[in-house]
Amino acid sequence: MQAQARAGQGGFPRAALFDLDGTLLDSALDMLATANRLRGDRGIAPMALAELRPHVSKGARAMLAAAFPQIAQAGREAMVAEFLAVYQQELGRHSRLFDGVETMLSALERHGAVWGIVTNKPEYLARQILPQLGWESRCAVLIGGDTLAEKKPHPLPLQVAAERIGIAIDGCVYVGDDERDIVAARAAGMPSIAALWGYRLDGEQPQSWQPDAMCELPQDLAEPAAWPTPPVPRTL
Repeated sequence: MQAQARAGQGGFPRAALFDLDGTLLDSALDMLATANRLRGDRGIAPMALAELRPHVSKGARAMLAAAFPQIAQAGREAMVAEFLAVYQQELGRHSRLFDGVETMLSALERHGAVWGIVTNKPEYLARQILPQLGWESRCAVLIGGDTLAEKKPHPLPLQVAAERIGIAIDGCVYVGDDERDIVAARAAGMPSIAALWGYRLDGEQPQSWQPDAMCELPQDLAEPAAWPTPPVPRTL
């Protein structure tokens, strides 16, 4: 299924900004290895990928809730630092790009667009991924969940990302697989695409998030017509 652009058939944006986990990177197996190490340390049997995968885009606290439903919220909160420390050891050991991501990024670059990452993952962890993927010089901007005073669904990370690359908000498009990605983009005044290949809970309906477009596969975004038509971009 091709991308469906509610805002019309456009062309490549001047800048594409992406969520990381569930949008560019299929990191669920890294997260599963992390959760199962924590479970093993507590004498609990491993959980299956299908049990954790829908929660990956929701962050460490959501994954801990899925992995340890028998532990009260306060107890799980005390485990966040441990989860992140173990995840740092597992980072990149099992994850891979979603099929079609490299095709999409290369198409953007060939057409003169820049791209960057706006994620709620802590910046120090996101930055460790870039050299593993050969993205140190390709990624124009990286904003993590702790880079600024706010994180998604607040619009500030997207606003600052656009400012750092010198492209107006309406010259960028944000692509993400979670509702908070679309909420953040709408609040920032930035066109958005819901990545349908990512991680979602049963019952979540991306159309209800009101993205400007929805896309089934990353390689669909290698075609200019798949991108929503933004207003005429202005240089900051």
